[in-house]
Amino acid sequence: MSHVGPTMARGSDCTTEGIRVEALPQFLPTYSDSDAGRFVFGYRVRITNGSGTRVRVTRRYWRIVDADGEPHVVDQPGVVGQTPFLEPGTSFEYASYCPLPTEWGTMEGHYVVERDGAAPIEAAIGRFFLVRTDP
Repeated sequence: MSHVGPTMARGSDCTTEGIRVEALPQFLPTYSDSDAGRFVFGYRVRITNGSGTRVRVTRRYWRIVDADGEPHVVDQPGVVGQTPFLEPGTSFEYASYCPLPTEWGTMEGHYVVERDGAAPIEAAIGRFFLVRTDP
């Protein structure tokens, strides 16, 4: 994954108590059908453990809002079917997708991260933008 930083258009980069979450979306025209009102967006996420203790990502919460203002919530265990452990200084990266009925929308949320010997935290996923782009 190329670096995703705060200057990245439409992406996000947030750190919560040493847990950094970077997200980079892209429009997937091959899987989209504008006539049918189906717009598919892919996104890559990198979760980096910048804390001094081992952590485990146990749950995800997404709030997705389409261009009509309709919210869609995803609140499920794990991340892409996994609950990864991250040692200090390591990252977990994955790719996923989000279909929308509109040409643009937003995603944001958090991961529940359990820490050895400490209370779980909600590591923020900063708002990023899903925007139709045609080649």
